Amino acid sequence: MSTLLVLGGTQFLGRAVAEEGVRRGARVVVAHRGEHEPPPGVTAVRGDRTDPGSWAEVEERLTSERWDLVVDTWSGDPAAVRRSTAALRERADRYTYVSSRSVYAWPAVDGADEDAPVVDAPSGDDPDELGYAESKLSAELAVEQAFGARALILRAGLLVGPRENTGRLPRWLARLAAGGPVPVPGPADLDWQYVDARDLAAWTLRAAADGLGGVFDAVGPPGGTTTAELLALGVETTGGGSTLHWREPAAFAAAGVEPWTDLPGWFPPGPEHAAVHRGAAAKAARHGLVQRPLRDTVADTWAWMCTVEGRAACRDLDPLWSPEVERRLLDAG
Repeated sequence: MSTLLVLGGTQFLGRAVAEEGVRRGARVVVAHRGEHEPPPGVTAVRGDRTDPGSWAEVEERLTSERWDLVVDTWSGDPAAVRRSTAALRERADRYTYVSSRSVYAWPAVDGADEDAPVVDAPSGDDPDELGYAESKLSAELAVEQAFGARALILRAGLLVGPRENTGRLPRWLARLAAGGPVPVPGPADLDWQYVDARDLAAWTLRAAADGLGGVFDAVGPPGGTTTAELLALGVETTGGGSTLHWREPAAFAAAGVEPWTDLPGWFPPGPEHAAVHRGAAAKAARHGLVQRPLRDTVADTWAWMCTVEGRAACRDLDPLWSPEVERRLLDAG
């Protein structure tokens, strides 16, 4: 691959893709809205796909050359994806769109793969009338319509790693770093399924280079870690001296602590947990998706959180819960 266009490319997965492209020696261009600094070694083009006037200038620039690969991490307005696919269908050899496993009808069954039922196809692209899953599915359809067999759709699972801008792993690490007794949800051996964004970025470029097309669940294998392993690594890595106090899921529910939002990445045992953490993920694995040890992911995420950039990015993250709720959870034992 000699030319790579990343639509986005300044945050988390998009940035990891751009950095991996640079590492591989490609000429990398990132087209973004200018809200964050692009990574070193890339050419930046600023413009907003949701603004037709702004996009017209970007489109003229991007269609003036040929692209081996376009990687699109857009998470919002599917009309923006339609604009870029329409503009680039004759100027790009391949187009990879990072979607989400959220497009599966909720909750997806235990062991679901790429053939699992998806949400109902939306009739329009208005983001004000679409939920996240419908927006992602609509964008998938736009890419497939424009690029056909040259389209690669990656339905990402739980993404973690440095520069994570969703606060899932960082919120846990921030609390563990603060020290003291920490109430945590059992069972301790509950399995988690995840993927480090850097490993997904590397695989994304490899998959495109190998000519892969179609839909792939882009996540590591089920059983990648457990709650106990993840939090123990967090305690060790942050050095805050926290002690884990295991509580039944019912205690968290009684305290008004919500799965996923207040307990990032976590669902109690049941259909919702299976939908998020027990996808088959076999297709991507067969085509070479592997991930680094979780210890490295946790350590690198914490190291980034301790940088000036990381501290600024994490400054406004919501705590897992208030001190009052934490005391209530500890007293529940």
